[in-house]
Amino acid sequence: MANRSIDHAFTATSLTSAAGDPTFAGALSFMRRRFTKELAGVDVAVWGIPFDAATSNRPGTRFGPQAIRRASAIFDNDPQYPFNRDLFTEMAVIDYGDCLLDYGNHQDTPAAIERQANAILDSGAFLLTLGGDHYITWPLLKAHAAKHGPLALVQFDAHQDTWFDEDRRIDHGSFVARAVREGIIDPDRSIQIGIRTHAPEDCGVNILYGHQVEEMSAGDIASAIISHTRGAPAYLTFDIDCLDPAFAPGTGTPVAGGPSSAKILSVLQRLHQLDIRGADIVEVSPPYDHADITAIAGATVAMYMLGLHAERHAIAVSQG
Repeated sequence: MANRSIDHAFTATSLTSAAGDPTFAGALSFMRRRFTKELAGVDVAVWGIPFDAATSNRPGTRFGPQAIRRASAIFDNDPQYPFNRDLFTEMAVIDYGDCLLDYGNHQDTPAAIERQANAILDSGAFLLTLGGDHYITWPLLKAHAAKHGPLALVQFDAHQDTWFDEDRRIDHGSFVARAVREGIIDPDRSIQIGIRTHAPEDCGVNILYGHQVEEMSAGDIASAIISHTRGAPAYLTFDIDCLDPAFAPGTGTPVAGGPSSAKILSVLQRLHQLDIRGADIVEVSPPYDHADITAIAGATVAMYMLGLHAERHAIAVSQG
C-alpha cells in the first residue's frame, strides 16, 4: 500500500503524476486529474458544462459531466489503449470543474460559457469540454474562433444541427447554421459523420450519412475527414447520439441505424493528422442510460480526444 494513493484529484503533488485510486473509490475527477482552477503550466483543461435547457426531446444532459467523470474511473494507470502511452507522463492535464451558470436565466448562458471558455483558452491550454446538450458548442466555437480564426468543424452526430432560428433562441439543433452564417466555421472544410436525419439545408457542410458510414471502413472514414479538412485548424465535436442506441441509449434524441462504438473509436484513433484546436463530447443523458453504457462510451471518446492531443504534444516537445 506504500505506493498507493487515494483522492488523487485533491492529493496529487504533480500535474503529470499517475493516480493509484481504486476504480470503485476516490474523488471522481476526469481520469483522476487534479481538480483546480489554476491554469499555470497546464496543457489541457477538462471542463464540464452541465446544461440541458436547449433539448428538443428528453432532458438530462445536465448530469452528463458527472456521469462521464464517474465512468472515466475505469481507466487505470497502465498505458492507455490504443495509444500505448501514459497520457499524463509529459502532458499536464487538470479537471477544471464545471461552468458556473444561472439555471434561472438561460439567456445569459451563451455569454457565460463563452466568457469562461475565453479565460481558459487565454492561458494557452487546450480545452476539452464535457456536456451538456449540443447548444454548448455554439459559444465554445465562438471562443475558439476568436483565438484561432474560422475553423473546420468535424462533427460526429445523427443530426445536422442546421435548423435556422432566431439569434436569441436557445436550441441544440441550430449551432451549425449559426456558425456558418457568422463565419465561425468554414463549411467548405467542415464535415459531419453519421447523419441519420434530414434538415431543411446543409449549409454547405459535407455529410457522411449513416448508411455511408455503415458501408465504409474506419480507415476510409478517417481519410475522408482528413482529406476534406485539408489541414485547417479544426474543432472536434462528438454528439453521443452519433452511435447507435444499442451503444449509447442514454441520450436525448436517439436515432436507430448508427455505427458501433468500436467502429467510431477506430475512426477517432486515426485522426492524429487533424490540427484539433478544441473538442467536446455532448448529449450524454444518464437518466436514460443503463449500466453506464453511454457514460462509458462518452468517457472513452473523451479519453481518445486526450490521446490524440497527447500524440501531437509529444511531437511538439520532441521538436523543441
